[in-house]
Amino acid sequence: MTIKKPSAIPSYEITSERAYLNRRQFMRRSGQFILGASAVLVGCGEADEPNSQTSEQKRIAIPEKVLTAGKQYPAPAWLQKQVSSARPSHFRADDPLTPYQDVTSYNNFYEFGTGKKDPASLAKDFVTDPWSLTVEGEAEKTGKFTLEDILKPHAIEERIYRFRCVEAWSMVVPWLGFSLADLLRRFQPTSKAKYVLFETLHDPKRMIGQRGQFSLIDWPYIEGLRIDEAMHPLAMMVVGLYGKTLPPQNGAPLRLMVPWKYGFKSIKSIVKITFTDMQPKTTWQNLAPNEYGFYANVNPAVDHPRWSQKRERRLPSSLFSPNYIDTMPFNGYADQVASLYKGMNLNKYF
Repeated sequence: MTIKKPSAIPSYEITSERAYLNRRQFMRRSGQFILGASAVLVGCGEADEPNSQTSEQKRIAIPEKVLTAGKQYPAPAWLQKQVSSARPSHFRADDPLTPYQDVTSYNNFYEFGTGKKDPASLAKDFVTDPWSLTVEGEAEKTGKFTLEDILKPHAIEERIYRFRCVEAWSMVVPWLGFSLADLLRRFQPTSKAKYVLFETLHDPKRMIGQRGQFSLIDWPYIEGLRIDEAMHPLAMMVVGLYGKTLPPQNGAPLRLMVPWKYGFKSIKSIVKITFTDMQPKTTWQNLAPNEYGFYANVNPAVDHPRWSQKRERRLPSSLFSPNYIDTMPFNGYADQVASLYKGMNLNKYF
C-alpha cells in the first residue's frame, strides 16, 4: 500500500483529455503508468498535508485547452468557478485513469434507461439548475437548502479513486468534490443518528426510466450508509470529474462516492439526506436481498450468486483487447476501512 503525497498539479492539467481519449498515446506520455497484463494495483492512503506551499506547489489554473477538450455541461457560473479551482488531494490511486469518453458513456443510471449507453443519450438535456437538497431526521439543523447553500462552504478537491461495479467492471476516475463528513457535520446529527439515507430525484417527466408501469424499481432510488461509514475520510460528495462539473449521466449535480463499496452504493442526483436510527432498506436490497446486501463492500471472496467477483474488467476493454485484473478486498482500500467491520462476518453482512 503506497501513501501518495499531493501533486502540485491536478491530473487533468498534466495530460490533456485528448491524450486520455487515446489510450496508447496516453501510455506513451505517462511512462510511470505502463503496466503489463497482470497489472499491480497500488492503493491510495492518507498523508499529512504540507505545512506550507512553495510557489511551485500552488494550484495552477486549468488550461483552456483542457476545459474545452471535453464537453462542459450546463451549470451555474458559481459552480463552474468552484469546480475549476479544485486542487489535488492526497487521495490518489496510482492506477492509469480511465479515458473521459469511457467514464461519460458507459454508465448505470436506470432513471435514464437500462442500457450502458442510455444515460449519456437520454440525460443529455437534463436540467440541474435550480436544484435543492432536503435534510431530515435525527439532526439539529434540518430543512430545504439550495445547491449553492450546500456547496459554497466547501473547497473542491480532486480525488483519484478506483470505482468497482458489482457487475465486475471497473474504472479509475479523477472525481472533484469534498468530504461527505464535512457536509454531514454541518447539520449536527444527534446521538440517535446511526445511519444516513440518501435519495435520488423522482421526476418521471425528466427521467424517462422512471415512467415505465412495469419497472422493477420502486422509485425513488434509495441508498444508505452506517454513520461511521459516512463519516470516514474516503467517503466523498462529488460535483465534477476531469476538471469539469458532472455530466447528467454521471449523477449531476451532486452524487456520492464510496470507493471501497460496489458502485450502486454511490447514489446519483441526490435530493434528500435523512439521518435515522434504523438501518434503511435500500433499493437493490428490496429488489434482490440475496444478491445485494446493505453493506456491498467489494469482496473477491464473496461471489455474486450469478457471477464471480474474483476478477474485474478494467475499462477500456474490448473483446479483442480484454483488460482483466484481480479484484482487491475493499477495492484496494482495506488498510483504511477494514477496521469499520472488525468482528463482522462479511459473508453474512455482504
